[in-house]
Amino acid sequence: MKIAIPLAEGKLTMHFGHCASFAIVEVDDKTKKILKREDIPAPPHEPGLLPPWLAQQGAGMIIAGGMGQRAQQLFVQQGIQVVVGAPPDAPEKLIADFFAGTLQSGINACDH
Repeated sequence: MKIAIPLAEGKLTMHFGHCASFAIVEVDDKTKKILKREDIPAPPHEPGLLPPWLAQQGAGMIIAGGMGQRAQQLFVQQGIQVVVGAPPDAPEKLIADFFAGTLQSGINACDH
């Protein structure tokens, strides 16, 4: 399983569509251990581009701070599970918290 996390300065950014890069983290979903992390530059911002692009990277989930409803729908259409409202933490902490059931996915910080 691969989880995508939009980054700014090494931590989750609240605005995924304008992030500098994505952490693509490969996780063994049985043992809940991180196997590999690769940070890749984000493509230029273009509405609707990121869901198919992240699907091509093999992502099955995205953990984001804020994301509009339309973007969430586009990710789901690509078979990517969406978790929104996550805090600006390091990818490893977000994933550990997600698997522990303690990830604080609060208010979606995006309204478009």
